[in-house]
Amino acid sequence: MQSSDSRPDVDLVLFNIGQLLSLAGTSSAPVRFPSIETLGALETEDLCVACASQRIVYVGRRSELTKNFSSSHATEIDCRRRLVMPGFVDSHTHAMFAGSRERELSAKLAGKSYLEILRSGGGILKTVHDTRSASDEELITQTNDRLSSMLSFGTTTVEVKSGYALNISGEIRLLELISRIKTEFGYDIEATLLSAHAIPGEYTGKTSAYVSEVVVPSVNIAAERSLAKFCDVFMEEGVFGYEETESILSHASRIGLLTKIHADEFSDQNGAQLGANQGVVSADHLGRSSLDGISALSRSRAVAVLLPGTLFSSFVGSYAKARQFVDLGLPVAIATDLSPNSWIESMQFVISLACYGMRLSVEEAITGATINGAHALSRGHDVGSIEAGKRANILICDVQSYEQVPYRIATNVVGKVIRDGKLVSQKN
Repeated sequence: MQSSDSRPDVDLVLFNIGQLLSLAGTSSAPVRFPSIETLGALETEDLCVACASQRIVYVGRRSELTKNFSSSHATEIDCRRRLVMPGFVDSHTHAMFAGSRERELSAKLAGKSYLEILRSGGGILKTVHDTRSASDEELITQTNDRLSSMLSFGTTTVEVKSGYALNISGEIRLLELISRIKTEFGYDIEATLLSAHAIPGEYTGKTSAYVSEVVVPSVNIAAERSLAKFCDVFMEEGVFGYEETESILSHASRIGLLTKIHADEFSDQNGAQLGANQGVVSADHLGRSSLDGISALSRSRAVAVLLPGTLFSSFVGSYAKARQFVDLGLPVAIATDLSPNSWIESMQFVISLACYGMRLSVEEAITGATINGAHALSRGHDVGSIEAGKRANILICDVQSYEQVPYRIATNVVGKVIRDGKLVSQKN
């Protein structure tokens, strides 16, 4: 719609903003040394954000808006002097699955490790059974419930992996369902193929056969049908080793998929170094990576995606060496790792864990949950900051300062969620 005086119309105006985190100017590359300046915090009187056609078109004084735009038909939202910031980008989740594993909490309390639970037929293999058995509609309903909850906590862009079928038809089915959910419900999803997530029971002791007979064919189909943007591998003791991971990632890269790696989650398998060698977009977990591995990643273009909620829920007792990562200049993102093992739907809780558990500064944690998360999905050009041209994914929070986001532990401080320029979630 165009006004009669040729000024373009805006659809939405956010006004009476108390504090705005823009993170402007961070789109071209992930942030290596986040600071207060990185956040682009503005507290100017009369500040507003205007959106049109799902995009941000103006950030500045409301009194200046009408010089270039017409707002006569716009929806206006009074932010009541509250914090306005970019929507969270959750760059590592396993949100597509059926069932739950709450009984494993008792096993963890009894001292069993993640890998011990997996070897006994629990963990991923339990979820594989439940996911294979679920109908399409059951999977869609359960996954949509989780994504809707994540949206209410402020997640506007989310990565979703396959990985709970572990056969060709099942993995492709999960990717198809992710695509269907994205289309039907409007979520901003990036899909990742993770057929190399575990070795299913029928391939016990036959890892090489599983890679050649299931993983490689599923990678080929995902690439041919454009069902996934990324290929990921769980490289860990008892799962996929160095040579297998290198082979899978190399093949995926050759046929056009971007790559990620689950690296050094519970033990140092030299996964960080492999990720650097392979040119992955992100290396994730990194809970036990060596200094040499971290240094190698810092010299690459990879983003380190740290998942403090996973180590919290796995009773590991320590976190990734986040301060070391930042000090070496390695860009850090943080994510929920939402899964049956780490059922965390709130990026706000992860921000709190990043500060209280990993000793990231508030500025580093928020950068990791927004623009660096976007770069971990190769989406820094499109989401993760509030500036003209970006998708209008914006949070209006019920606090006055960004420092209150991690401080209010396990409290949902997000009052309104705007995705693609539309109000899609708000507190009652």
